[in-house]
Amino acid sequence: MSETVPRAVLSGHVPSPDADRVIEPADLGSWRPRLVASDLDGTLLTSEGVVSPRTRAALDACWAAGIPVVGVTGRGPRLLDSVRTALDGRGIAVLAQGGYVVDLERREVLRAVGLPREQAMAVIDRIEAVAGDLILAVEDAAEQAEAFAPLRVQHGFDWPYPEPAHLLPRHAVVPEGAVLKVFLRSSSLGQDELLARARRVVDPAEAEVTHAGLGFIEVLPPGVTKATGLAVALEHHGVGFADVLVFGDMPNDLPMITAVTEAGGRAVAVANAHPAVRAAAGGLTGGHDADGVARYLEAVLAGV
Repeated sequence: MSETVPRAVLSGHVPSPDADRVIEPADLGSWRPRLVASDLDGTLLTSEGVVSPRTRAALDACWAAGIPVVGVTGRGPRLLDSVRTALDGRGIAVLAQGGYVVDLERREVLRAVGLPREQAMAVIDRIEAVAGDLILAVEDAAEQAEAFAPLRVQHGFDWPYPEPAHLLPRHAVVPEGAVLKVFLRSSSLGQDELLARARRVVDPAEAEVTHAGLGFIEVLPPGVTKATGLAVALEHHGVGFADVLVFGDMPNDLPMITAVTEAGGRAVAVANAHPAVRAAAGGLTGGHDADGVARYLEAVLAGV
C-alpha cells in the first residue's frame, strides 16, 4: 500500500513542531537493543510510502551490528510485495496488525489468523448499535492462486489508496469463511470517537478493535495485535520484549509499545505520532518525513 496521501491529512492530526528536529536518545544508560521493531506507514516510511536512503542505511547498519529489524504493519498480505520491498527482503514481517507473520527470506508463513464471518457480523452489528450506520471494507483471509484477493469495499467507503479493489453492495462485502480484518468508516464520527464507542461494546475475547490513523477503525480476530504478532518474531529470534527498541505513530502501535516498555525495553514515538502514542512511548524522535527513525538509530548505534 503506497501512502500517496499524507497520513496527517487522512487522520486530521496536525504534525508536531518537533517533526524536523533531531531528538537524541535519552536515559538509555548501558542498555542497547537486540532487535529493532518498527511500524511502517507514518513511522519508517515517508509520506510517499518509501524508505529514504538515510533510513535504508540505518537499517543496514542494524543488520551489520547483529541487530535484526522487524517491520510491524497494518498492511495486509495482499500487499506483501510492498512490505518486502520496504524491508529489503530481510528477516520477519508482521502484517495485518499482527494477524499474518511471514519469514521474508524463507517465504514461510509463521502466523495466519482469521475472524469467522458470523463473528465479524455480530461485532459490526454491536458497533453500529452505538455508532450508527457504518460503511465497510474487508481484508479477505482466503488465498487465491497463491495470492490474496483484492480488498472488498462497500460502495461509498472512499478507500484512500489507488489499488485494485472489488466494489460491492453492503450485503456482499463480508465473504463466506474467515476475514483477516474489517474496516469500519462512519460518516459522522471521527476515528478516535468511533474507536472509543467500539471498545465500550466489543469484548476483546470476541474481537480486537483499533485504528491506524486513516479515518476508520479496524476489527481483528481476538488476540490479534501488533504485540502478539511481534511476539512470534521475537520467539523466532530468541529475543524478549525487554531487549526490543520499537518505533510507532498510531493507536494500533500501542499494544507493542506497551508490551516493550512494561518488559523494560524502549519505545520511541515519531514526532508526527498520535498524542496517545507520544504519551505512551518513553522516547521521541523526529517525524517520518525527517528520517526520525534513522536519526534515532544512528545515535543508538554510535554507542554499540
